This record gives sequence, structure tokens and C-alpha cells, in this order.
Amino acid sequence: MPEPDRNSTHLAGEYFVAAELYRRGYSVAMTLGNAKAIDLFAEHDLQTVNVQVKAIRNKKSIGWPLMREAIKDNLIYVLICLNDPGTPPEYFICTSAEARERTKQYRTRGIIDLARVRDDQYRERWDKIENALSPVAAPAPRGKRAGG
Repeated sequence: MPEPDRNSTHLAGEYFVAAELYRRGYSVAMTLGNAKAIDLFAEHDLQTVNVQVKAIRNKKSIGWPLMREAIKDNLIYVLICLNDPGTPPEYFICTSAEARERTKQYRTRGIIDLARVRDDQYRERWDKIENALSPVAAPAPRGKRAGG
């Protein structure tokens, strides 16, 4: 079976995370593009959370490349290991602060090692998404149209 390219791995990760959020009762919108800070917007009961997805193909990958300086506040980071076909994906969920803390930063690259998040503090912690929900801002009132 051919190996998927890196962009396919990331896109597959986004779809798996979106499906899992849908399964848990969220409405989900995906953003488009390659260099974006937010991959998914999840909504539940008029509250939203912004999600950044990082995906690796399997456990042979050491971890998720992520520069510490690129980690944005007020995002939830879902780190997904897709695993081989026939094996379900694994999800590791971090707040922005946790992602920063778990990132090993080198001079030219950063990485969150799989070994640093492979415990119950991060594995399947979908409650962090619920805890990060914030109210949807009400739209600004519309002004009266001229002549109306």
C-alpha cells in the first residue's frame, strides 16, 4: 500500500478529529489552506472552541513537529496518531499552555514527542474541549439604511 504524503496525513487527521467531535455532539467547521492557525471551529449550545490538529501517520514517527513560538493562546491542540489501517487512531489533547510545556524546542525545529503525551493527562481528554468553550459573540446591531 502506498504511503500517504504529509499533507494527506494532516488532512486525514483533521477529518478524524472533526468526525470525533461530531460524534460527541459538536457542530464543526473546517478551515481551508495549508498554513493556518486554526483547523477546526467546534460549536455546542452557542459556545465555540478553536482547534488546531497535528497528525502523524504512525508510532514510528517520533512526534508532532511544532515550534514553541508558533503555539497560539486560546486554542486546543489535538495531536492524533492515525495508526495503520485496521487500528483506530489515538488522540492526545492539550491546552495551549500544555502544548508549550510539552514541546522540545531546538534551534531550528520543535517537536512534541509521543512519549511526552502518552498518559491519561492527555489521552482522549475531550473534556478539555468542553472546558475551553466560550460564548458565541452576538452580532453587532445593524444600522438603519439610508432612505429607509
